[in-house]
Amino acid sequence: MTKIALILLTALPLFAGFFPSTVHTSVASAKGNALTLRSSFPANGMSGIVIHNYGHDLEAITAYIAQTSRGKAKVISRDIIHHDELPTIKTPVRAGDKVIGGYLYNNVMLLAPDADTYAKVTSSYSKNWIHPDLFAIYLSKKGDGFPTKENLADFAKDYQIGLIAIVRKNALVLLDPISGKIIAKKTIHAPSKAQFPFYMHFKEVRSGWFSKSGSGNYYQTMEAL
Repeated sequence: MTKIALILLTALPLFAGFFPSTVHTSVASAKGNALTLRSSFPANGMSGIVIHNYGHDLEAITAYIAQTSRGKAKVISRDIIHHDELPTIKTPVRAGDKVIGGYLYNNVMLLAPDADTYAKVTSSYSKNWIHPDLFAIYLSKKGDGFPTKENLADFAKDYQIGLIAIVRKNALVLLDPISGKIIAKKTIHAPSKAQFPFYMHFKEVRSGWFSKSGSGNYYQTMEAL
């Protein structure tokens, strides 16, 4: 009986319950950029979107918000879809507006030190895993040699990614790229040797025609995010 129980335990997902759930709620009150939510997000630092109803079946996303404390949030951006030819939405957040906390949280990109660690994490949880090769190409086009909070936020908006999972030294963390906050952390065994700037199928990220490829330490880079 004990052996059966052990087998069942080892068959469970390694990171079950690690990823916060998406929450559908609404704005209870708004005073400028300070908001009160009818239901709290599972973790502080989680971002979400505000959806305003203009009537006649017309709705639009008007802002990004981030939870600052239980049931409290603030507007962090109104730049939802940037386009030089389109005006920025200026509708203020109002009581009654819909809120989706953890928007696109099922779409996750993992930054890992090697292929084995990448495979272990991605096979342990059912998510829409965005391969870091796509991010490497993005960095190359942008002219950056390694990830930063800024280029991760831009990449996440462009490719509709909700979370960045990052393997640090002995820890797996979840970064919300919109709020720039770490919202979850879990102990994990990480290898001492790591590919820089992160595991990908390319040997390096070429950061520009006249610039050299980035060089550095994987774990130091991930700690800075």
